[in-house]
Amino acid sequence: MSQPSIFTRIMNGEVESDLVYEDDLVIAIRDINPQAPIHILIVPREPFVSVNEFDEGHAAIAGQMLVAAAKVAKQLGLDQSGYRLVINNGRDGGQDIEHVHMHLLGGRRLGWPPG
Repeated sequence: MSQPSIFTRIMNGEVESDLVYEDDLVIAIRDINPQAPIHILIVPREPFVSVNEFDEGHAAIAGQMLVAAAKVAKQLGLDQSGYRLVINNGRDGGQDIEHVHMHLLGGRRLGWPPG
């Protein structure tokens, strides 16, 4: 069995974090290595390694990630200026932690194309 991810350890209270939102399905924390003035990670409580594990039975979790993003964006004053949501999936997609998470980036104008 693999080790619990850093996100699981945060949810278990083993590692400190700057929690900005939580509900029954997801948490949102500040990224410790921010890539924008505001960089929040939205993490499902269920430890999916990859987006590829999602199916129709997980629609509520996937949807709640978006609902949480909208709530956090409003809470942090990004709802009017705009923000970016990113999910990296797999090695070539830039996923570094084997626990699905979504990045909410904002606080400045974000360039395109990314990466």
